[in-house]
Amino acid sequence: MIDRQRLEAIVREAGRIALDTWPGHGPAHLAALERWDKSPGDPVCAADLAVDAFLRRELGALLPAAGWLSEETADAPERLAGGLIWLVDPIDGTRDYVRGRDGWAVSVALVSAARPLFGMLYAPAREQFWHGEAGQGSWRNGQRLRASTRSSLAGARVPADHLAPEDAELTLVDKPNSIALRIAMVAADEADLVATLRWGWEWDIGAAALIAREAGAAVTDAFGGALNYNKPDPRAFGVLVCAPAIHAEAVAHLAARARRVAGPGPA
Repeated sequence: MIDRQRLEAIVREAGRIALDTWPGHGPAHLAALERWDKSPGDPVCAADLAVDAFLRRELGALLPAAGWLSEETADAPERLAGGLIWLVDPIDGTRDYVRGRDGWAVSVALVSAARPLFGMLYAPAREQFWHGEAGQGSWRNGQRLRASTRSSLAGARVPADHLAPEDAELTLVDKPNSIALRIAMVAADEADLVATLRWGWEWDIGAAALIAREAGAAVTDAFGGALNYNKPDPRAFGVLVCAPAIHAEAVAHLAARARRVAGPGPA
């Protein structure tokens, strides 16, 4: 149905476009960075828009029948008319990008009938290319991924800046700003648990969730329910990605907070 090598080439070129203006190259790049806030605390930069435009053009040419849903493009209801859709975050982890840190990635997923078929993440500043294919497995830089097999929640590795008091039994590991890269860490057995307790967007997790699932991780929403994509409202409450053996324990551990934070739903 799709030329995987061509898809990979497009995602890699998108990463190159972003890397060209990444402030991590030095002070001159930082000084030249074009950035602004979409809303307070929600940065965007010229590279986000350039990568978005490139991907929309190239992915549209690769598979004209697919719809489009991206963080940096106004949503259009016609995406719901077909069974295929590109789910894109042109730079996931923009906060790290604009600060010159390497914890960002280009995220692209192809979704069919509410489930991802292909997922690709490219983190060029880290020289990491991740991809997964439904039913076939997932890889980083050509190496097959095997997710964490941890059997106890106590001591589980979590990529985070700090731990809440009720999470003191967990273990902090380095946290990239990109939620997609944090999820991918579980796929690579570099973390045991990633959980968010907030309303989030499909494009943040589509590619990484497939990569983690194909590596053997448990992947659900914050309540332990299935994740679906290309919904009329492309939001869900939280994501939980972890070693399968600790999934039930993690859902129970988060349940009270999840109910309290979720409230009646997104505004």
